[in-house]
Amino acid sequence: MSQLFGSKCKEGRLRMNAKQMAGYKAAEYVKDGMLVGIGTGSTAHFLIERLGQRVNEEGLNIKCVSTSIESTEFAESLNIPLLDTNDAPELDICIDGVDEVDPAFNGIKGGGGALFREKVVAMSAKYNIWICDDSKLVEKIGAFGLPVEVAPFGYKHAVRRLEEAGFVPKLRMKGEEIYTTNNHNYILDTNYDNTKFGTDYQAMERFLKGTLGILETGFFLSTTDLIISAGSDGITEIKNPNK
Repeated sequence: MSQLFGSKCKEGRLRMNAKQMAGYKAAEYVKDGMLVGIGTGSTAHFLIERLGQRVNEEGLNIKCVSTSIESTEFAESLNIPLLDTNDAPELDICIDGVDEVDPAFNGIKGGGGALFREKVVAMSAKYNIWICDDSKLVEKIGAFGLPVEVAPFGYKHAVRRLEEAGFVPKLRMKGEEIYTTNNHNYILDTNYDNTKFGTDYQAMERFLKGTLGILETGFFLSTTDLIISAGSDGITEIKNPNK
């Protein structure tokens, strides 16, 4: 299993094909009558694409809750029925991408800026699947950085508190403008190498969530039931033994 988490896809085209393979494979887990959480990002795009094909070609009867405006618009273009998350308090399944995941199933998400909505939807699902190309399987999470969603009002106070604790937060930008989430918040892409927490991600999560102004973090700690990874060697399904 350790070798799986150390492998890399070097070619961009191969990686995109791998994302499609993982997204299409995950779509097989969606059954008639399910309430489905659909994620955000380049790999989730292929999941939504395949679900759209199944809805239109097979008459698959599902309703979905989306984690972003981008995914909502794509799903609508494919005639996938959608619900507001408040109208679907419990989902049968949630399928989403992941930016990094280690052998203990600790993940980091939020590269696409939808971490708050992704966590709300994931936590409302009975079963969670993460889809990725195999470059996202790593021995230790953190190289990607940890996205932290903060309220715009007074966000510099949160930045200062994080810096005092050894974090290195960097405000995410989009060109010359501050990047804003679908919830109109900011994101701090945060390095935590020099904090006192080491690899105690649970303690780090508690500290961050207890800091005024921080709304959510990109830590998804052993929340998934299954990882579907794809690469040059094909598709690998890795079940979480603790779920």
